[in-house]
Amino acid sequence: MSKAPAPLRSPDGSKHILLHSCCAPCAGPIMDDILAASIDFTVLFYNPNIHPTAEYELRKEENIRYAEKLGVPFVDLDYDKDRWFERVKGLEWEPERGARCTACFDMRFERSALYAVEHGFTVFTSTLGISRWKDMAQINACGERAAAHHDGLQYWTYNWRKGGGSQRMIEIAKEETFYQQEYCGCVYSLRDSNRHRIAQGRPKIVRGVKFYGRDEAPGEAPDETTADTGTSKR
Repeated sequence: MSKAPAPLRSPDGSKHILLHSCCAPCAGPIMDDILAASIDFTVLFYNPNIHPTAEYELRKEENIRYAEKLGVPFVDLDYDKDRWFERVKGLEWEPERGARCTACFDMRFERSALYAVEHGFTVFTSTLGISRWKDMAQINACGERAAAHHDGLQYWTYNWRKGGGSQRMIEIAKEETFYQQEYCGCVYSLRDSNRHRIAQGRPKIVRGVKFYGRDEAPGEAPDETTADTGTSKR
């Protein structure tokens, strides 16, 4: 297994930080690195973008499982899916990494920042940036914008991909047999991922069956109209 990077130091030297987590696979190496640096932290799960509800619950439970294994506090905030749909209204056909993703990150980080100041944290960060599918500059800009609304709060823009972080993400995910997500999380990502797969002659995503280090189980792909959007696909 590749080595973890050198121990971390938070921006203000704080030994108590808030970690917004999007999912267990992304959180795995980051949680390990923060623990190795002897920094106390709390995992915050606020991801109203994840749809449908069954997918949301599965991703959350996987994250809880790893937090409990490491003995790390886990906070589960409300599943504000209706508010999320309002937030991204009019952006349904934006591409990945576009304006819809910015609105999504803004919403999640604004709530994370509010929780941080309400509970005495001076630093918060997120697991979102470790994925190579994400635009780190976009994520960091959203985090810093959210933190700027609160005096004394910083968003930690650390590059979690450093020191082989992305590779260790896969290694830990296989060791823990984490659920393997095949789309970002929102119904529009699912829609676009399935369209891309169909164009390549591949089957639609089968949610809830694929785990790292384990063969994919048989099943039928969901119709996009069954997701929790309140609307059918266009």
